[in-house]
Amino acid sequence: MPIRSVMRQGLKRAVITGGLEFAHLAERVGLMASARGMGAIFTLHHVRPKAPQTFDPNAHLEITPEFLEAAIEHLRDEGYQFVALADMAARLAIARAGERFAAFTLDDGYRNNAVHAQPVFTRHKVPFTVFVAPGLSCKTHGIWWETVTELLRAVPHLEFDFGSGPVTMPLATPFQKQAAYARFARFVHGGADEAEAIERLDTVAKAHGIDPLMITERLVMREPELKSLVLNPLASIGAHTVSHRALSRLGEEEVRREMEQSAERITAITGQLPETFAYPYGDRAAASPREYRLARDLGFRAAVTTEPGTLSARSFDMPTALPRISLNGLYQKPKYVGALASGIPFRLMRR
Repeated sequence: MPIRSVMRQGLKRAVITGGLEFAHLAERVGLMASARGMGAIFTLHHVRPKAPQTFDPNAHLEITPEFLEAAIEHLRDEGYQFVALADMAARLAIARAGERFAAFTLDDGYRNNAVHAQPVFTRHKVPFTVFVAPGLSCKTHGIWWETVTELLRAVPHLEFDFGSGPVTMPLATPFQKQAAYARFARFVHGGADEAEAIERLDTVAKAHGIDPLMITERLVMREPELKSLVLNPLASIGAHTVSHRALSRLGEEEVRREMEQSAERITAITGQLPETFAYPYGDRAAASPREYRLARDLGFRAAVTTEPGTLSARSFDMPTALPRISLNGLYQKPKYVGALASGIPFRLMRR
C-alpha cells in the first residue's frame, strides 16, 4: 500500500476520533442540543471476543461482548429506553418530552450473535433484531468479504484478472494485503454484476484450498439455531434479502423476489413473518427510493439503511428508509456511543 494511502487512513482515523471526542464533550455540556434525536437504531455485525490479527480488514464490523455491555449500560445511564425496532414508531408516536429510545440490530445472522450477543441482551432485558439472509443461513451463498480476507491471509501473492488482464498482487505485508482487499472490494461493488464478481472470487479461493461455503457454515446460524433464537422473547428476525447483493444494481422484479423470498423463507424457518427489513450494505449506492417503495409495498413495518443519523417524530413519515448508527469496532469506547446517539457527529458531517 503506498505510503500516502497509509497516511490517509491514519488521518481519517484521527479525524473521526477527534470528532467523537468533540461530540462527547459537546453532549456533556449541552452544546448543539438541537441535534439530539428522539431515538437511535444501532447496527452491529460480529459480537465476539477479539482475536488479534495482523491483517484485519473487517475489524470495523466486530465488537466485543464487553463493549456491547458497556454500551447498553452507558445508554441506560443516559436515560434511553430500549425497544424492538418494529415497535419504535409506536413508541415515538406517544413519547413524552425528553424521552429517548434505542433499538439494536445485527446484520447477517452470525452465530456469535446468539452465542455472545444474546446473553448480554438477555441479561439487560434489551430487545434485539437479527437480520438474516437465507442464502447465508441455508449455505447456498458465500460471504465475499470473509472469503477474500481468508484468501489474502493464506497466500504470499495472488494472480487475478480484474477485467483488463491478469495481475499479480504481492501479499507479503499487511499493507499489501489491505491494498489487495480494497481492490477486490472495488471489483465487487463497481462491476456490472455483483454475483458474477463474487463467483469469480470464489473460483480463485477454491483454487487455493479455501471453500467459501465452509466459511459461511462456520460463521452463520443455520435453520435450527434461528428457530432456537426466536424462542427468546427479546429476539426478532428481520429479512435481509436472499443473496446479500446491492439491490439498487438489480432490476425491479429481481429486487422484489429478493425481498419476498427472504421474508417467505424466514417465515418457513421460524414460523414468524418478519416485520422488518435491512438493505444489504445499506448506503445510498446500494439502496434507493425504488427499494424504499418496494419495502413499503411488501408490508414491512420498518426498513433500515446504513445512512448515519438519529430518529425524530418525522422519521416514520418514511419508515422504510430509517438511518442507523454503526457501533464500529475501531472505536470501542462507551462515551463514543453516547456521542453518536446525541446526533452531534452527523450534524458536524453535514456541515
